[in-house]
Amino acid sequence: MDIETKIDLIKKPPTEEILIEKELRELLQTNEHPGHYQGFEISGMLHLGNFVVSGFKINDLLKAGIRCQAYMADWHSFINDKFGGDWDKILASAKYYAEAFKFFCPGVKIVVGSELYHNNDEYWRNFVRFSKHMTLSRTLRCMTIMGRSESERLDLSQYFYPPMQAVDIKEIGADIPHGGLDQRKAHVLAREIFPKMGWKKPVAVHHHLLMGIAEPVKLETKDKLEQVIASKMSKSKPWTAIFIHDTEEQIKEKLRKAWCPEKLVEMNPMLEIVKHVLFHEKTTFKVERPAKFGGTVEFQSYGELEKCYSQGNLHPQDLKNAVAKEFAIILEPIRRYFETNKEAKEHLNILKTAEITR
Repeated sequence: MDIETKIDLIKKPPTEEILIEKELRELLQTNEHPGHYQGFEISGMLHLGNFVVSGFKINDLLKAGIRCQAYMADWHSFINDKFGGDWDKILASAKYYAEAFKFFCPGVKIVVGSELYHNNDEYWRNFVRFSKHMTLSRTLRCMTIMGRSESERLDLSQYFYPPMQAVDIKEIGADIPHGGLDQRKAHVLAREIFPKMGWKKPVAVHHHLLMGIAEPVKLETKDKLEQVIASKMSKSKPWTAIFIHDTEEQIKEKLRKAWCPEKLVEMNPMLEIVKHVLFHEKTTFKVERPAKFGGTVEFQSYGELEKCYSQGNLHPQDLKNAVAKEFAIILEPIRRYFETNKEAKEHLNILKTAEITR
């Protein structure tokens, strides 16, 4: 595969940013199969945002010949108080995440944090060396990578999170660290400090953060990214999320209550989902409706849909019904895998038990 085709795959939506494209091109010219990683906190059932959108991008990277790794970040999950800080539940639930990514992203390598750090003096030496280049204020500015703010009361371990995440990139051999835009600060931190360590600066790839289906969070800040992060689909706010195990009826019920004002395009979760999920998989989007309401309409691009909706020619409920139907089709193979594969089903049940008893 030529370099231009690889770059097109890496830039393909849901990618929103590459730091920086010139360096990506240089990397691909010198390394046919560079290493990648995306880290995942272990905290609950997977949903469209943290699994499907991430998986789409990982699959694009795999097609481009990138050596992709899904990193099960158990230490980071413990630091960030996932499952109430119960490490046994975190490790048990990590197996569910591993099963999901192995199925959805064939060819991805699964790496577990505990295995990466165990008896690894060099990692901890690099962690301390890296931290010598950081100030406390610089660390605080990175806290959004773990869903925290500078104003929160934090325990000491949580200040270790940003330098650990940055050193992970080096230890796991990732030329291309990847994540949602909420991980940008960690990757910028690595790009700033790696040259001071004598390490090669990584090329970061950031994909779109999928909105939750609730009304966007209103913040006083004018920073659009901060609002996007605050409004993202989150398993900690299950009413905002479509989980990969939801049935068509569950999806319909959730979307019935979803925020979707008539004619509003900006920060509309229904349109976001169509753009970043449905049109990633399909070239057309069909909305079926009674003839008295205009009959069935088929959109060949997201732009066509957005224009139609902004002009008031498509009712929110008709849009929701069509989205629910398409979601059910996309998620059905994943649901079936966890229903029919014995090991995957066991890991899902263990996670459900951990969630109930957290």
